[in-house]
Amino acid sequence: MHKISRTFAVALTFAMSLTIPVTGWSQEIEQSFPITIEHAFGTTTIKQKPRRVATVAWANHEVPLALGIVPVGFAAAAFGDDDNDGLLPWVSARLEELGADPPALFDEGDGIDFEAVAATQPDVILAAYSGLSQADYDTLSLIAPVVAYPESPWSTDWREMIRINSTGLGMKAEGEVLIERLEARIADTVAQHPALEDKSAMFITHLDPTNLSIMRFYTANDTRVKFFEDLGMHSPESVEQATGGGQFSGEVSIEQIDAFNDVDIFVTYGNEQLLDPLKANPLTSRMRAIANGSVVMLGRGPAATAANPTPLSIAWVLDDYVAMLAEAARKSE
Repeated sequence: MHKISRTFAVALTFAMSLTIPVTGWSQEIEQSFPITIEHAFGTTTIKQKPRRVATVAWANHEVPLALGIVPVGFAAAAFGDDDNDGLLPWVSARLEELGADPPALFDEGDGIDFEAVAATQPDVILAAYSGLSQADYDTLSLIAPVVAYPESPWSTDWREMIRINSTGLGMKAEGEVLIERLEARIADTVAQHPALEDKSAMFITHLDPTNLSIMRFYTANDTRVKFFEDLGMHSPESVEQATGGGQFSGEVSIEQIDAFNDVDIFVTYGNEQLLDPLKANPLTSRMRAIANGSVVMLGRGPAATAANPTPLSIAWVLDDYVAMLAEAARKSE
């Protein structure tokens, strides 16, 4: 197993190199208001440039932060938060760079805390990457205009998240610059690891080492899987065929494991406590990626969280994640 080691200082350096300052932009590139955004629940009109920005669900707050805006509130981190302060390390780094204290953190353990969101008195609520239900959207819309996902829940990739949320901020051009900088950073890193070229990867979301009867995985619709394409890889045909419309995850009986023999690299959470049973099991041990040792174990900390690419986490995890994938790719040859 390979562990990702990343200091706070390095995270801060990465954040500084990729975030976009608010000052220095000409008036010509500012969006005019009102702005109308189409999404899965219809359309949202934002009448004037929002000053108080709230976000719900996962990572939407990273877009305004990357663009120099501190939201009045956003969801507390519920996964990968090693110090239990509600902030992931790349978010803490950006807040420190902006000289800002953490704003209100919404506890979404039991769903969206509508009262807490309303208490921040937002002008707009960003949720381009989320799993909002119609009821969630309707309730949030009573508080402020809501920028929702374009098609399916939890399937908005990092580029779309930036484009949609930055548009809702009236900062569409700044969002495009952020995307270009991240794409350049990704391309430079991937170019150093030719072993990744055209390899297939499958991302397993859950395997119970005490009962390996069911394998749950992220489908081709999921942002973690889409990120493989940014890294020069692709989703195997077996995963494509097992992907249902609008679904970001799926599951199969472990007895069907042979169907996934086109997988070069196996990526999952956990550590040796999961890997050892996979190697010992008479069915899973036949999976080509496991037999070759082409496995990336992400643990359960920030590194595992960052494998789901977001505007600030990409730079934080990129070098280590790509190196781990490249080592697994070499074992698959």
